Amino acid sequence: MKRNKVIWTSIVIIAIVVSIFSTAYYVGAFASKRSKLVIATTTSLFDTGLLDEVKDRFEAEYPIDLYFISVGTGLAIEHAERGDADMILVHDPSSESTFLSDGYGLCRKIIAYNFFVIVGPEDDPAEIKDLSPLEALTNIVEAGRNEEAKWVSRGDNSGTHSKEKSLWIMAGFDYNELTNEGWYIEAGAGMGTTLGISNTYSAYTLADLGTYLAYYDYGVPSPGKISLVVLVDQGQELLNVYSAIAVNPSMRPKVNFEGAITFMEFLISEEGQNLLGEYGQEDYGQSLFFPAVELLKENTDPTLVDWIEDYAYIDGEECPPEYQDGHPELYV
Repeated sequence: MKRNKVIWTSIVIIAIVVSIFSTAYYVGAFASKRSKLVIATTTSLFDTGLLDEVKDRFEAEYPIDLYFISVGTGLAIEHAERGDADMILVHDPSSESTFLSDGYGLCRKIIAYNFFVIVGPEDDPAEIKDLSPLEALTNIVEAGRNEEAKWVSRGDNSGTHSKEKSLWIMAGFDYNELTNEGWYIEAGAGMGTTLGISNTYSAYTLADLGTYLAYYDYGVPSPGKISLVVLVDQGQELLNVYSAIAVNPSMRPKVNFEGAITFMEFLISEEGQNLLGEYGQEDYGQSLFFPAVELLKENTDPTLVDWIEDYAYIDGEECPPEYQDGHPELYV
């Protein structure tokens, strides 16, 4: 009797052990089938926390693990050109056009937009509140030269930095001359750090709305938060458009091109677009980003669509046909 009990006990133990190892094998096999997708992205997307939520949602549905390199647009493109990233999420149409024409990018897709804002101290020494963007910059230069105000630039070859330079030119100033003036400070850093430096100096700066809202203290000061206020937030000149671009596998054969396309399809899906549009509403009382796919497809706001086309289209197209690489589903 005892012998039979020992035998049955041994059988049960063996069965449990086999079950544990089988489960581990299948879990390991499943995990090994997951691929890796490296995305070089602008800090203005990453610093808001949006991409953490995107990562959680996407990885729960697809066997692809996302890894983000958070830098300015210029550095993001450099990573992609070297093959260190499989795709980019950026906001500088001019640089994106060059990335495509140089052969490094394919399947550019506009995914979202928001607006840049000019922020500064509440007492507003340059008196720019509610002016047009170009009038505001003119006032800031005058106040700066009179030692009444300071400006902090990202100075990092990012999409925001590129936008800033174009605004100075549009306002009639020589950007290179401005950088040599004492009131003009170059941070050489990402958006969050630049906002922090601006806050320290009670200076003005150009910021994307999403990052600004994520760093504002809302009356509850805490480390890393800022008290600068939005002073100028209107005008076509402040439009900010985000695009996804896959790295061309013919240039960098080791990139995960199919994974990039899968992720882009997720971003432009109804689920992905809703995620982008809803992010920030609970914490900040407004969206940090606005979905672009339906807007451009249905032309629901003709004025805004015209702005996006004027600013962010390349040769009159979201992505010129020669760079679509047989993926018309992205543009239907």
